[in-house]
Amino acid sequence: MRPALALLLLVALLTPGCARKPPYEGRSVAELEGMLDDSDVKVQAQGALGLGLHGAEARPAIPALLRALGSPDVVVRQQAAGALGQIGVAEEGAVPALAGALADREWVVRRQAAVALGQIGPPAATAEPALRLCRRDSHALVRKAVSEALARIGTTKPTGSK
Repeated sequence: MRPALALLLLVALLTPGCARKPPYEGRSVAELEGMLDDSDVKVQAQGALGLGLHGAEARPAIPALLRALGSPDVVVRQQAAGALGQIGVAEEGAVPALAGALADREWVVRRQAAVALGQIGPPAATAEPALRLCRRDSHALVRKAVSEALARIGTTKPTGSK
């Protein structure tokens, strides 16, 4: 390989890409919570995603995430459910709201709500009846998430386990 070409390849590999950092990166919980009120649903979804990455530290944003579960946008609802699971608390209405999201018209939201309830674990036991109703969901990934959630909550073993 010619030295000039090798140098060019080395520079290309070591030069940071042109990609910008994600909109949620480096933002505080308060800033991310504010993103949930933006008029752009993409910004709302990014705000919910970012809040989930903060975990329990994002607990003050739970009321805003609960409102986001009612968004007309499927991605916002999905990200809000995911964030509630990553925050991992059963208080402040999260479990009833996630149990309600198990009836969402979009399978990705139902699946994410089941995953979130599983992440909350035993404190989400009040959602067991709603989860049991979803064991026959039309989508296999929802059924799998429901089975795993019930197991993590401690009420049943996952489907296929011995």
